[in-house]
Amino acid sequence: MVMAEGTAVLRRNRPGTKAKDFYNWPDESFEEMDSTLAVQQYIQQNIRSDCSSIDKILEPPEGQDEGVWKYEHLRQFCLELNGLAVKLQSECHPETCTQMTATEQWIFLCAAHKTPKECPAIDYTRHTLDGAACLLNSNKYFPSRVSIKESSVAKLGSVCRRIYRIFSHAYFHHRQIFDKYENETFLCHRFTRFVMKYNLMSKDNLIVPILEEGSRTPQLERARPERRAAHRRPDGSVSLVTEFSPVVCVCLHGRYFLVPLVTVEMSCALC
Repeated sequence: MVMAEGTAVLRRNRPGTKAKDFYNWPDESFEEMDSTLAVQQYIQQNIRSDCSSIDKILEPPEGQDEGVWKYEHLRQFCLELNGLAVKLQSECHPETCTQMTATEQWIFLCAAHKTPKECPAIDYTRHTLDGAACLLNSNKYFPSRVSIKESSVAKLGSVCRRIYRIFSHAYFHHRQIFDKYENETFLCHRFTRFVMKYNLMSKDNLIVPILEEGSRTPQLERARPERRAAHRRPDGSVSLVTEFSPVVCVCLHGRYFLVPLVTVEMSCALC
């Protein structure tokens, strides 16, 4: 809300504010922001200004602590990923997406359980975002929004790897939803550039194809449909046969294992 001339600007969406009037106040420089939430406010201001200006959004103010900068960006990614998760609920059902997969080569186990196990994709998405929120709001690891210990900053990489799987599942299995959300937010594009800039993920694990540096839109590349069949062995274990892939990559605790095809071993509690 913009106050009358000569009075302070109240940067707050008051109850009853219409959506078209949200954030209807003038931008301010980072130096003018005196709140402990200044970094978050600065990032969100740049996103609202032009969400496709990836370089500007990821460029920290002069003298900004890098750990806090990475932390606040990751909080923002999780916040915006909740919007994608809501849209995925319309077609990503436990009955149709029984596993958290990306291409036919990637199956992810959910770390939200005592023993990592398979989850339906939508449950994996919820568990991952809930877990990320708990960690990033932990008073033990992140008691301050102004300074962060290096040991806590080191935990951001594992959060990045886990939430990236939401992008990859959406891209390869719910392409229309992914494209629509990406064209509105450039979120996956920004996230990819972010983790590459700060070496938070291996480039080999960035499996959603993105256009060359400087492009405004994500690359559109149709993935081949995956065709699989489950076979139960006499000992009760289950084999998952994937038609197009010589190996399957299984992720466990952030480590990736290539399992020779044609089988991936899973417990008999698969169903």
